[in-house]
Amino acid sequence: MLPPTRTLYFEDLSIGLTESYEKEVKSSDVVGFAEITGDRNPIHLSEHFAAKTPFGGRIAHGLYTASLISAVIGTRLPGPGAIYMSQTLNFKAPVKIGDVVTASVEVVELVEKGCRVKLICRCRVGDTLVLEGEALVKVPTRSHDQ
Repeated sequence: MLPPTRTLYFEDLSIGLTESYEKEVKSSDVVGFAEITGDRNPIHLSEHFAAKTPFGGRIAHGLYTASLISAVIGTRLPGPGAIYMSQTLNFKAPVKIGDVVTASVEVVELVEKGCRVKLICRCRVGDTLVLEGEALVKVPTRSHDQ
C-alpha cells in the first residue's frame, strides 16, 4: 500500500532528498501487467516454460519493476503534478514472484531553468540491486500552482 500522497514543489526539493515504496510482487500483478501491456512472454506467465530458463521460474516484467519507480515519483517525490521527461533503466537481476521490491528515488540535481529535477532511481530485493537508472522530471513551482 502506498503511503499518503504528498506534493513537493520545486522550492521544496534539495539534493539528497529520498523517498521509497515497498511492494510484494504477486502472481496476479504479473498477470495483470501482461494483460495491460500485451507482453505475454511465457517467462512471466508459465511456470513450466520459466522452469527451463536460467531463472528457474517465473519472473516479473522488467517494466513492471520500473513502474514502481513511477509510483514513487507520481505520489511522493516530487508527487502529483510531476511530469516525466525521461527515464533510463539498467536491469541488474531478475525479480521473482513473491519478492519484495523496494523502489527508491534520490534527488541528485536541481535545474532551475524549466524546474527540472534529476533523480537516481533504484529497485532492490533485499540487498540485491535489481534495477537502476536516472529520471528527469519537471516539477511545478509554488507560484505556478497558486
